[in-house]
Amino acid sequence: MHKILTVLLLCCQLSFANVWKDELRTHLQPAVFSVTMVMIHDVVNPPAASRFYTYCMMGAYEIVAQNNKKILSPTTFIPSIKPITIEAGSEYDYRIAALYCILETGRLILPSGSMLEEDQKKLIIALLREGYSQKTIDLAIAVSEEVAKKLAANAATDGYLKLSTRVRYRPKKGDAYWFPTPPGYIEGIEPHWKTIRPMMIDSSGQFVPKPPVAFSKDTSSEFYKMTKEVYLVGKNLTEKERFIASYWDCNPFAINTSGHMSIGFKKISPGGHWMNITGIATTKANLDVDQGILVHALAAATLMDAFISCWDEKYRSSRVRPETVITRSIDQKWQPLLQTPPFPEYTSGHSVISTAVSETLTYLLGDNFSFRDDTEVIFDLPTRDFKSFRHAAEEAAISRLYGGIHYRDAIENGQAQGKAIGQFIVEKLKSNGIKPVI
Repeated sequence: MHKILTVLLLCCQLSFANVWKDELRTHLQPAVFSVTMVMIHDVVNPPAASRFYTYCMMGAYEIVAQNNKKILSPTTFIPSIKPITIEAGSEYDYRIAALYCILETGRLILPSGSMLEEDQKKLIIALLREGYSQKTIDLAIAVSEEVAKKLAANAATDGYLKLSTRVRYRPKKGDAYWFPTPPGYIEGIEPHWKTIRPMMIDSSGQFVPKPPVAFSKDTSSEFYKMTKEVYLVGKNLTEKERFIASYWDCNPFAINTSGHMSIGFKKISPGGHWMNITGIATTKANLDVDQGILVHALAAATLMDAFISCWDEKYRSSRVRPETVITRSIDQKWQPLLQTPPFPEYTSGHSVISTAVSETLTYLLGDNFSFRDDTEVIFDLPTRDFKSFRHAAEEAAISRLYGGIHYRDAIENGQAQGKAIGQFIVEKLKSNGIKPVI
């Protein structure tokens, strides 16, 4: 009998005593990271993670908007976020309330949200050390608890709670269609995700990509050539290509097997990687709490919409993964560098969501915003420098070919799909008067 040993990497090694600083803006990135660590613990799948990030940020965003007239309320251009009336009082520090609301919303909506209570206590201790009175903190907490409660009720109406009641997904019959892959042979993740209510796009089917290249066993066909490319690239990877693939792996739960033992490794999701990049960027840009929360909220909402659009296509085309085709028809012993994720191949999720969020971040922070990404340091990978958000997104996309988990058309058409989503969101921001923050 296989024993699954889950390994949570460095959950407790990041001490908040070392990251809380004297300025309120320095509390933002640690608060978001606290939410990330709970999601790693819970093995939250990629689409669901983007939803949790979005709701955790939207309450904070609304608190800021109600107190900073220069920032437009999300309720004015995001139909999914219903207006929130704050009744807890008017004399409160809204910045503290917004920061605490990130943790409080996560506490309410995440499966293991109670884990955030310790982070809330640490935030309170840090604020007291910085000179804020207990009364000031208590007033802010009262507001954040009210907003988080109302936002959680709003989130409960977006279709997420109905997913478990829907008909279980059964793979389509035929060689052209996706089938669970080794080593876990896990059933398809979130087959009904297209039913989740989006944030800024109109519907899950608004950005349907080009149809995938038709499946064929003919060795002269385009599909066979794409499959052979994945096979040959995987057999001849350079050290740089191996590193890039591993760097953007972002598999929330990878299984390594040894004899009769299976060891599960928990890691950050693709959306979690980009939320950390957002934190790195807002910190480098010296944004205040208000602007930082705005950028985080819009990045999260972009990720959520991009996942909804991508998953709509994944289960429409339900295309077979390269690993399945290659081991059936080319090389029975071949294995991809990365573990094949448990859902259909087309389009590439990382290509879609990375491209989409890079467009939003590029609009808000600039086209040539360079940054050093340290997201994967806790997973024993070094930092990586990028000259722009689009540069990072391009690397994330091609990493899926190096990893052996996507065909080229899923990557390139996924990038086109993501760019269309990102540009649509940017135009919505522009039309509502939301300007770049730097």
